[in-house]
Amino acid sequence: MARIDFYVLSQSGAHARHAFACRLAEKAYRLDNTVHIHAGDNGTVRIIDELLWTFRDGSFVPHHCVGDDGLDSPVTIGCNPGSPARDLLINLSDELPEFFDHFDRVAELVTNDEDVKIRSRERFLHYREQGHTLETHKL
Repeated sequence: MARIDFYVLSQSGAHARHAFACRLAEKAYRLDNTVHIHAGDNGTVRIIDELLWTFRDGSFVPHHCVGDDGLDSPVTIGCNPGSPARDLLINLSDELPEFFDHFDRVAELVTNDEDVKIRSRERFLHYREQGHTLETHKL
């Protein structure tokens, strides 16, 4: 069973989720973990790809987008099923990724937007019904 961490952010908007995903990926990378960031669409993949270079002065998070041939980075970004095996899945999609159970840890990022909270509650219930270990972190 996977450990599922829900990070409840006090901010609203997609940028809050994106920025926190970058910080979480950086922390995991510095702890020698591999990470896959699952985006909801190609536009979000491009946003995260750019943010990982610019979200914080002095940060360095080696990464690549899934499908970039010949690359092997500790952090990957994608929006399709079939993600590479990693230690941590950061879910930026509004849906439950079909492949989440291939990961030991999953991070769900919840902003203060009502629609995001509603979808997150649905995923929370699904994870709980499946018997996963759930943790909530209010930030």
